[in-house]
Amino acid sequence: MTTNLHPVILIPGSGGNQLEARLTAEYKPSSLFCNRWYPISKDKQGWFRLWFDPGVILAPFTKCFSERILLYYDPDLDDYHNAPGVETRVPDFGSTNSLLYLNPWLKQLTAYMAPLVKSLEEIGYVNGENLFGAPYDFRYGLAPEGHPSKVGSKFLQDLKDLIEKASASNGGKPVILLSHSLGGLYTLQLLNRNSPTWRRHFIKHFVALSAPWGGTVQEMLTFASGNSFGVPLVNPVLVRGEQRSSESNLWLMPSPKLFSPRKMLVLTPKMAYSAHDIPQFLNDIGFPEGVIPYESRILPLTEELKAPNVSVTCIVGSGVKTPETLFYGEAGFDAQPEIVYGDGDGTVNMVSLLALESLWADEKKQRLKVVILNGISHNSVLEDKVALDEIKGEISSINSQSQPEVQFVNNY
Repeated sequence: MTTNLHPVILIPGSGGNQLEARLTAEYKPSSLFCNRWYPISKDKQGWFRLWFDPGVILAPFTKCFSERILLYYDPDLDDYHNAPGVETRVPDFGSTNSLLYLNPWLKQLTAYMAPLVKSLEEIGYVNGENLFGAPYDFRYGLAPEGHPSKVGSKFLQDLKDLIEKASASNGGKPVILLSHSLGGLYTLQLLNRNSPTWRRHFIKHFVALSAPWGGTVQEMLTFASGNSFGVPLVNPVLVRGEQRSSESNLWLMPSPKLFSPRKMLVLTPKMAYSAHDIPQFLNDIGFPEGVIPYESRILPLTEELKAPNVSVTCIVGSGVKTPETLFYGEAGFDAQPEIVYGDGDGTVNMVSLLALESLWADEKKQRLKVVILNGISHNSVLEDKVALDEIKGEISSINSQSQPEVQFVNNY
């Protein structure tokens, strides 16, 4: 291959790639609807698509989906695991295939990175040659030193191996890492968990799209009363249990490092909660089992937003109404709250999107560029023409010239 392009690896956000499951003899369905015959479509080894399965929108199967995608925290092992009798796997690691559409039979409804990949192909990128994908089991998170994280740690090792292979197959060129949303948190952890020598040798640049560095207020809504994310016919309370069980969702709670203790994010007739009150909040919404992993595994990660001394570009949306304060009435947390909105990308608050500016302000060796795209939402950054042109231009620029040390760009 004769090209001067640096290889690009795409790291998706939460829910941003396909996930497959298989049921074993240990699986005990809670109802006839959830028996092992469902879904009918399986491969010869019994694997079927867990995410995204359109059956989730029908109430009896919503419950099946929720039971099968649940994670469990084992306090004795200090780690997360699948539901009993459920095995999961991530298809097509190394390829962009499972990132393009969450369900290839429903391309119009479930397109994810397909427009982004098409844009990169326009400037010479080819899947499997100089363009790669790093899908992962997005339910799992990571843990700080001294705590096991079997699934998350394996993904980081697989991603590291992919980076080295992509570099080797492209003449030793260092790699451009291009993440979306939660993928940015994983990528920063990968960089900071490897040596400066390794980073200098293998990483050209890190481009983070819509990264929730300090979590989101919307995550508190998800934990309190469930979130259907606009999927029609889905009762948020039916999926609340599996959403609470997700380790990565806990990682996306608003960070006390960035959200002021004076800023109340959730208010009820009797209580008010800031980002510094998450343990009490988890207990009060009826999820006390989340407190220990939050305090021991998640809080230390929120302190680990260290500058990796790798060139970083953050491309974020703004000007989209984003949940900032949640008001719950007498009906409690089973009802959806009244919402006061603020600035952000519709999902992530601006204080979180722009966190690296303040956190790395005194890091003289850290090159940081921030591009703000007005009116671009959390997910439309992957499909809007203005956003795609910005991303494509940034990748082209990285390929052709060195970047200035610090830039701040507003694109209105």
